[in-house]
Amino acid sequence: MTRLPQIALLSDGRRLHLQDGPIDLIVEARGPAHQVRAAYEAASRRFTGLLDELCTELPELRKAAEARTSLQGVVARRMHAAVAPYAADRFITPMAAVAGSVAEEILGAMLGAALLDRVYVNNGGDIALHLARGEHFSVGLMDRPDRDGVMRAIRIDADDPVRGIATSGRHGRSFSLGIADAVTVLAATASQADAAATVIANAVDLPGHPAIVRQPANELQPDSDLGARLVTRDVGELSQAEIGAALESGAECARQLFDRGLIEGAVLRLCGDMLVIGTRNIEEQRSRPLVLENAVDA
Repeated sequence: MTRLPQIALLSDGRRLHLQDGPIDLIVEARGPAHQVRAAYEAASRRFTGLLDELCTELPELRKAAEARTSLQGVVARRMHAAVAPYAADRFITPMAAVAGSVAEEILGAMLGAALLDRVYVNNGGDIALHLARGEHFSVGLMDRPDRDGVMRAIRIDADDPVRGIATSGRHGRSFSLGIADAVTVLAATASQADAAATVIANAVDLPGHPAIVRQPANELQPDSDLGARLVTRDVGELSQAEIGAALESGAECARQLFDRGLIEGAVLRLCGDMLVIGTRNIEEQRSRPLVLENAVDA
């Protein structure tokens, strides 16, 4: 039986809210009114039943990614494609790209139904973008994804290659193997950004450090795709040298992904310190990673 998600315009009359189980999207489209209506109708149609599609392949999605896959669903296969570049070097499952892949799917449905100037689909901070010529999008940055307060913004212009933004870290919605407060990644697509943010956040680490509290993921969530792997629960006091070493470990990972063309840029934060990799859109100064649905300019 097809699930019936919650779908409604927000009180501002501009943004559409789509929620079904753990999937919670904020969508905003700009363009002629009739085109926006058509886009929202298309988003609603595609969203209905999407969680059920993913659930039918959930056991496979929770397995370590391999070069080939038996996954059938379009979103499931997108998830696998996003993590496949990392599968040979580390443990990663397609679930590392689920939020960005869902955001991409809804964006694609909207663009297939309407001509729009600008669209964002925000899935809990993982954002898929469309920017027509002359348009731009501003992303608010903050210290950690579990706190409020925008500090500054990154501007993405239509001629930039970035169409996906994602944040990962130990303060986010999912478990992390690393100790980063937050890693925000800009990439060509939301699914690519989602996978890369997970990989880079895991690399911000000090293995074996006594101030870091870790626990098997399956003790916290029995069906976690991470199984018995140790996830970070708390980070005690670290010296400046230790913070720098952990950030540099993540930064080296980010540089490699940048050189491979897998990301366009990244901001890494730990205990108030920051490292920036890549894109000209992120100025090398004190800054803070990603705010959620309020991350849009006027």
